Amino acid sequence: MSDHTLHTSALPDEPEKATLEGRNKVLGFWLFLGGETVLFGSLFATFISLRDQVNGGPTGVELFSLPLVAAATFFLLVSSLTSVMATLAMHRKNFQAMIGWLIVTVILGLAFLGLEIYEFVHYTHEGHTMGSSAFGSAFYTLVGFHGGHVAFGIAWITTLILQSMKKGLTVVTAPKFYVAGLYWHFIDVVWVFIFTVVYLMGMMGKGA
Repeated sequence: MSDHTLHTSALPDEPEKATLEGRNKVLGFWLFLGGETVLFGSLFATFISLRDQVNGGPTGVELFSLPLVAAATFFLLVSSLTSVMATLAMHRKNFQAMIGWLIVTVILGLAFLGLEIYEFVHYTHEGHTMGSSAFGSAFYTLVGFHGGHVAFGIAWITTLILQSMKKGLTVVTAPKFYVAGLYWHFIDVVWVFIFTVVYLMGMMGKGA
């Protein structure tokens, strides 16, 4: 770990933007997130138009459990905070703290995924499946697509943690951690919209 301390001592205050390549990575990733926003916007529009088409099956009012969804939301929102703490630690050139916060972020992300998988299994037992209705198709496409993004984010951050044990924190690796943090914040923001549009509005019933 002493080698990492030597590497970080010479880092600038914002190592992710210290080189032209790093700045280009950050800019390019913002453009990528713009495309992701359009994609999720389309999925939200589809869900809103189909959420009342239950085909005689269970509705959101009958299915959704606020305590379960609230717990999942808590885990994901706290993980966004720990991701911020990791970025702040990177700017302070504290490699150990950065890795520690990222590990906590991964653990919280796994807790979120565990609750989502449990939720999906419960819904299928209640007759709410991908093919049971237009509501089911729209629900699993939107929420499942977000869950896939969370799983990818967990794998990405975990890979960066493992790689950093060998390479440390440099102006080359810092942009990778930074854009991974941006990605994690993005999927957290998307979940806030899912929590509101899918679950809260769904619990209010038809026509809410």
